Amino acid sequence: MSKSIIIVCSRNPIFSADLSVALSERFDVLLSDTVQKADELCLKHAADVLIGDFQVAKDGGHAQEYVISQLRQRLTDLQVLLLTAVDCPEPLERLVACGNMTHLRGNIDVEQVVAWIDERFPPQTAVASDVAPPAHDFKEPDGVLHGITQNFETNTPQLRRMLVELEVAAQHDVTVLLIGETGSGKTFLAKLIHEVSPRRNEPFLHVACGALPSELIESELFGHVKGAFTSAHADKEGKFLAAGRGTILLDEIDVLGPEQQVKILRAIETGEFEPVGSNKTYKSQARLVVASNLDLKPLVEKGRFRPDLYYRLNMLKFEVAPLRDRQPDIGPLARKFVAQSAAKHGIKIERIEDSLFGALYSYPWPGNVRELENVIQRAVIYCRNGVLTSDQLPYDILVGNAGPTNDPSVQLWGTSIANNNTTTLNRQISFTERDIIEQTLLKNNLSRTNTAKELGISRVTLYNKMKKYGMMQ
Repeated sequence: MSKSIIIVCSRNPIFSADLSVALSERFDVLLSDTVQKADELCLKHAADVLIGDFQVAKDGGHAQEYVISQLRQRLTDLQVLLLTAVDCPEPLERLVACGNMTHLRGNIDVEQVVAWIDERFPPQTAVASDVAPPAHDFKEPDGVLHGITQNFETNTPQLRRMLVELEVAAQHDVTVLLIGETGSGKTFLAKLIHEVSPRRNEPFLHVACGALPSELIESELFGHVKGAFTSAHADKEGKFLAAGRGTILLDEIDVLGPEQQVKILRAIETGEFEPVGSNKTYKSQARLVVASNLDLKPLVEKGRFRPDLYYRLNMLKFEVAPLRDRQPDIGPLARKFVAQSAAKHGIKIERIEDSLFGALYSYPWPGNVRELENVIQRAVIYCRNGVLTSDQLPYDILVGNAGPTNDPSVQLWGTSIANNNTTTLNRQISFTERDIIEQTLLKNNLSRTNTAKELGISRVTLYNKMKKYGMMQ
């Protein structure tokens, strides 16, 4: 049975995220910040419900009236909940008068919306519009621990469905391709694949292809014999042998050259390989998980990636959504990282103010989950009174507070300078210096001695700068 689909159209990211969290266990909830995007989502997914949060209506409500009127003609069963201010714009009043929909006025909260949903979709029957009989009576393989869906927590419906599929794939000896931006969780997912697979008691080896010189990648993967090249002073066992019957994560596979791609393809298809400088053929029994920050198809079209390897990997491809497309996950992840950081550094956190969540929801997170974790750790470290607020966030996060963006290339600093007439060069330099000191402190586990040494300054200078920027605890 598939779930009913609810489209939430709101310019308030906190309201959207909280509503998604409240409903996502029973429904597929898709978020939009414009009525035009909501229109596209409704038509694409044949939505069952549209929740239009127009408590702040742009352009007098004319666009909302037109789009929803057109939608109601094309999706006759679409249920619409309209949220407006007490003084509702005339076009929206006209829309309500002409259409069969629910209209709530004033400061409407998430609980009221959930109550409206519960009336129409009682919890015991909240599943959806179209029910298809299962094609096969599938018996779950022995050993499934449900570790992926339990440990990779998400409130984003699309990602939940992907995790279920990934958990099934983990049970079989197939190569899995993970595509996603840096910091989106590919390495964590690869480890979970290993942990729920029948190979979980065998080694898990991570090869960061992008961190290795091209001339050493083959040696790292397949090993080499003594004398194979200048620095080969002894035989070396590569990852394909060292992993045994375990799992190898090949991260950033897009950096491999054509010759290396041929050898990887052969190892995937036959398990066979030769160490560098050897004529002896070995057979690997390891399972491969392959990851890339880039979609491989454009690389194939540019001649940078072999088509035969691409089609081999593309059979089981899973795309890990960036954090900016997983807004319902930002709040729960932030709370999780607060708890972890507070325990790690022995800091008591009693309360988190809404201003901090507002800033987190409005930032586009180009560094994804890894960036969020670092930002939260920084906020916890500089929390003095047990209350986390937006004041403890780095400057670039606060600059992104103007509104959410789906474009990771947005230059947040440029936006700040253009929109803030009080910004000066000295102020920008101060913010940059403070951020550098903070990041270096975190890197060195708050050791001022090691931080000063890495920055090339004395401890006294570091102390004075931390005092200047209000970083002393």
